[in-house]
Amino acid sequence: MNSRVTRIFCIGKNYADHVAELAHLGHTPDGDCVVFMKPPSSVVPIGTDIELPRGRGSIHHEAELVVQVTGGGNDIPVDDAMHWVAGITLGLDLTLRELQTSLKKAGKPWELAKAFDGAAPLGEFQPYLEQDLQDIEFTCRVDDELRQHGHTRDMMFSVARQIHIISQTWALRPGDVIYTGTPAGVGPLVPGDDVVLESPQIGRFAWRCR
Repeated sequence: MNSRVTRIFCIGKNYADHVAELAHLGHTPDGDCVVFMKPPSSVVPIGTDIELPRGRGSIHHEAELVVQVTGGGNDIPVDDAMHWVAGITLGLDLTLRELQTSLKKAGKPWELAKAFDGAAPLGEFQPYLEQDLQDIEFTCRVDDELRQHGHTRDMMFSVARQIHIISQTWALRPGDVIYTGTPAGVGPLVPGDDVVLESPQIGRFAWRCR
């Protein structure tokens, strides 16, 4: 497991309930695996406050299982994909929601809404011990209010399929991480909020918003 994050791949529209809750904003299922990226400068490690962008509209939390790989290169078969997983944790895909919606309606990329500095709070990686990554339960609480309660069995694209799909375009390298998608319950964060991600299989991670 490599503690240094080299690239951040993110999977969108991977939980049907999340797609449904944003349908009124034009986020509709199309059957494809949506992939986008964030720079390493997006990472907010444990022990560091989340600096929320100011004056750019609402900033939504999206709680996710995150995996780190040891490499694998191109065209990794689905049946071989889990051999390349090194570590697992939880993270937040922070999203400037109004900006993302306007970009989508204009047919433009999402990076301005998804890839800003500090947009990827990331828990500490735990060693992957061949757990079933389609049997992971996790929650997101904001100021002790339960916002998201997800289970990876509800993914439309399994972790193994995500690794396969990403490796068809990018040769996976040590330190690459994948944010695997978020369930329903996303909502706004404001300065002063305390955000806690927790999973009985992985651990508990917390940040303060500023």
